[in-house]
Amino acid sequence: MARRRSPRQRVYTRPLVNVQTFLSVFVWLLVTALWLLILGRVLLSWINPRFEGPIARFLYDTTEPLLAPIRRLMPQTGMIDFSPLVLMLIMGVLVRLLWPR
Repeated sequence: MARRRSPRQRVYTRPLVNVQTFLSVFVWLLVTALWLLILGRVLLSWINPRFEGPIARFLYDTTEPLLAPIRRLMPQTGMIDFSPLVLMLIMGVLVRLLWPR
């Protein structure tokens, strides 16, 4: 016969599992937020290529440190900047490696 727990009894779980779950969800949310910021920058660059205004400036300032190293490694392609695409692909691969289905 199973004993019932009183409401005051605590259920202890393994702390490592909780930390691992927290870190996993945190990294997933961070990658998702960065992906959305990069997408917003790409869409905004079609409308406002000089990134004037507070929202455009925020998108530029948060994504440029990630895009600049990729842009330096890639060959010149003229007017088309493929660095956001490369960064989004890299983040997609990281998500697939961290959370296989």
